[in-house]
Amino acid sequence: MARLTAEQAGCQDGCHDRKAGREAALRRRRQGRAARGRAPSPASLPGARPVTPRPMTPRPLTMADLERAAAAHLARYASSSGNLRRILLRRVMKAAGADEAAAAEGRALVEALVARFERAGLLDDGGYAQLKAARLARAGASHLKIRGWLMAKGLDRAEADGAIAALEERGEGSELKAAAAFMRRRRLGPYRPQGERDAFRQKDLAALTRAGFALPLALKLLAAADVAALAAMARGDEP
Repeated sequence: MARLTAEQAGCQDGCHDRKAGREAALRRRRQGRAARGRAPSPASLPGARPVTPRPMTPRPLTMADLERAAAAHLARYASSSGNLRRILLRRVMKAAGADEAAAAEGRALVEALVARFERAGLLDDGGYAQLKAARLARAGASHLKIRGWLMAKGLDRAEADGAIAALEERGEGSELKAAAAFMRRRRLGPYRPQGERDAFRQKDLAALTRAGFALPLALKLLAAADVAALAAMARGDEP
């Protein structure tokens, strides 16, 4: 075997030293991590008193807090006064916690803020109800569904019925048109393949009645021969 030259021998020694150095550094890092992982917490030291977490004291909301929350909500969503009141009261109760005095003060602030927004025209329950009723009717909601949705948003029965009456005055409140739109959206009746209509007839009928449409209307629309015939019914062009 040929002898290594002095240059080759020096290279091998240097390479070996660098490798050994890297391994030593890696061992030191591992030992440091292990030592940090085994470091005892102060509470576990002999004679240490147990650490009791300090309870967080909720901070009651101020009028400025409620104004910011209300403005942020109205900037993103239309709202009724009842719906905004419910959203703000939920914040008040969460911030007050078990402090009944803070909760009562927060409720009073919410009522004052909602009344101020109503006087300023920032909350208009009548306009809100009509806007939402028209959108729901275009999407295929029945009068029953529209009424329930509006009342869930904090409007009373009279306001919900007034919005539905306004729809009918504008010619936008037809239950027949709404049912046809519902069938189009759900792909019911004539929107199904011809060979599947009979098999799904009862299911489609149940879907229409659950959506709030009257049984005679549901039966009439499901009897449409095809999509064109259903569209003619919705327009009032049926023979």
